[in-house]
Amino acid sequence: MDTNPRTTSFAPRRARGLLWVPVRRLHPGHQPKLQAHLLALDDDDRVWRFGHHASNAHIERYVEQLDFQRDRFFGIFDRRLTLLALGHLALQPTGGVAEFAVSVLPRARGRGLGGRMFEHAARQARNLGVHTLQLLLARDNTPMLAIVQRAGALIDFDGADARAELPLAGNTLGSRIEELLGEQAAKIDFRIKRHALRLDTLLPGDATTS
Repeated sequence: MDTNPRTTSFAPRRARGLLWVPVRRLHPGHQPKLQAHLLALDDDDRVWRFGHHASNAHIERYVEQLDFQRDRFFGIFDRRLTLLALGHLALQPTGGVAEFAVSVLPRARGRGLGGRMFEHAARQARNLGVHTLQLLLARDNTPMLAIVQRAGALIDFDGADARAELPLAGNTLGSRIEELLGEQAAKIDFRIKRHALRLDTLLPGDATTS
């Protein structure tokens, strides 16, 4: 087993030249879009996301069983309300530890969305009292490995798999305000996109609510 000995408190590093991207918290009304996002992943992406070749039936069961009260789900939408990036912050029952998983559609790669989602997850985890953020990754998932390495995560490699652990600083008034403002801005962004889409298509909106 190879070990990366670095471990530091999380300090986000914003990609140069990238504008702020709104990250929207998801609720049960977003399940159809969440499922469509996961079903759009190819075989390799499904291995990166689930750790195995998840079938369509597996993904459908997974979406049906999501607990929106316990865990946090969030995403980045394009102007047509396609879910480009999806994050899942799973809170462990023992408290203090959370596991993060993320997926990005192939056509949205190279925009820094994975890093933006990771930064958002770390802030949310801090504000929920989490002290350790964990990620289970495929060893060949080099984009996400690079993101967590830059953040200072401790990474253990075991064959084709990797486990990353990132210690988090405690929440602050600033981190809580930043999350609140970000959520409000993302809601407004989503409503604007939904309104524009309705005008563009002249069709009634989908089942997703604000």
